[in-house]
Amino acid sequence: MSRPEHIAPPEIFYNDSEAGKYTSNTRVQQIQAEMTYRALELLGDNDGQTPKFLLDIGCGSGLSGEILDEEGHYWLGCDISPSMLSIALERDLEGDLMLSDIGSGVHVRAGSFDGAISISVLQWLCNADSTSANPGSRLMRFFNSLYAALSRGSRAVFQFYPESDDQVGFIMGFAQKAGFSGGLVVDYPNSRKAKKFYLCLFAGVSGKEVQMPAAKTETGTVSNVGRQSQSTHRPPRTNIKHSAKDHINHKKHLQRQKGKQGVPLDSKYTGRKRRDGF
Repeated sequence: MSRPEHIAPPEIFYNDSEAGKYTSNTRVQQIQAEMTYRALELLGDNDGQTPKFLLDIGCGSGLSGEILDEEGHYWLGCDISPSMLSIALERDLEGDLMLSDIGSGVHVRAGSFDGAISISVLQWLCNADSTSANPGSRLMRFFNSLYAALSRGSRAVFQFYPESDDQVGFIMGFAQKAGFSGGLVVDYPNSRKAKKFYLCLFAGVSGKEVQMPAAKTETGTVSNVGRQSQSTHRPPRTNIKHSAKDHINHKKHLQRQKGKQGVPLDSKYTGRKRRDGF
């Protein structure tokens, strides 16, 4: 089954027909609600008593906004699909709505939000729908402007569907460049159907101060050991010295394995230091 982001840009894919089917699908409603509750949990909404002003990135028809209303939060939702926003308006939600392409940036006053959530949106920014739509540039504009829009110490939680580990690293690299710390939480990592990816970002919090949330598993919760977007620690390289002869013979061996022709034969003169003047 083709991924929606490979079929057409979101503002075209989610037309009136597709937006209506998406919103009325009870299975979609259930999954969307579960992921929104989980995003709020990762956001640090533990007491449920303190209302926050949240940014709902890619709010669509307001399925996640409905949960934010129930939890007593104030929110602003932005989306690129006019059809999705039209349905959200018809549903008479409490939050405000804005037609916006997040790839061009989050255009609000600095420090406006206490946090941000996003459900099933982030992977769309990795697609180049035209020669002028560069995924790296769009991600950089988005994360830079989002960092400015959040109050210091707040979080942004993205549930998304990455295509590969490389895409996860690609996204997290731009988040780090924008100043975010944090990392990846993978719920139910051993389940093909229930597995969910959440990128948890912290604004104005150093990597040493970050306390990553625990991931959910079939047997409970475990400390998150997912990739982090701050300072990756690599094991020290072992300083092994090889002779010039060993190095040259190793290179010739690799060339022969690749089927290259004309590789010089090994001899007792390989790697021998030449006398001065020769």
